[in-house]
Amino acid sequence: MTGAALPADCKQSNAVYADRDDAYELRFSPLGSDAAAASNQFKISVVKTSISLDGYVMPSEDPDRAIGIIMFNCPGGDVTGADLDACTIWQGPVYSVSAAGELDNLQAETASAADRIVLPGFGPAIRESSIWGEGKATVAPWDVLTFKECAK
Repeated sequence: MTGAALPADCKQSNAVYADRDDAYELRFSPLGSDAAAASNQFKISVVKTSISLDGYVMPSEDPDRAIGIIMFNCPGGDVTGADLDACTIWQGPVYSVSAAGELDNLQAETASAADRIVLPGFGPAIRESSIWGEGKATVAPWDVLTFKECAK
């Protein structure tokens, strides 16, 4: 079920984005906890495949940045740093772009949705990852994803 057609009418936690080729969909969802270390969570679906990536955005300081991490098939429970490294597809800053073209850190899930999301180097990271290849992802996404709809 979809709602608001404008990003300003949608909370970031309900925003859905797509890359320019409509090969990837990024769908935010509420964290469900005020105590969470992350400021946002999302899933990225590779269209026309069963591949789903898990993503989180965490605030960092000095400098003030929204740092994202996108993972695939991470083990659950008590995991090591090596386990997380092995399942991490991409990590880096997450930027929002306003309708006026202004770049900023992605805001927390309760803020109005960004018009566009920028994940620098995401496309090349997909090509270098375990989800790339025949029967998997065969189109590298653009690093900019555009607001598509508001999920309710």
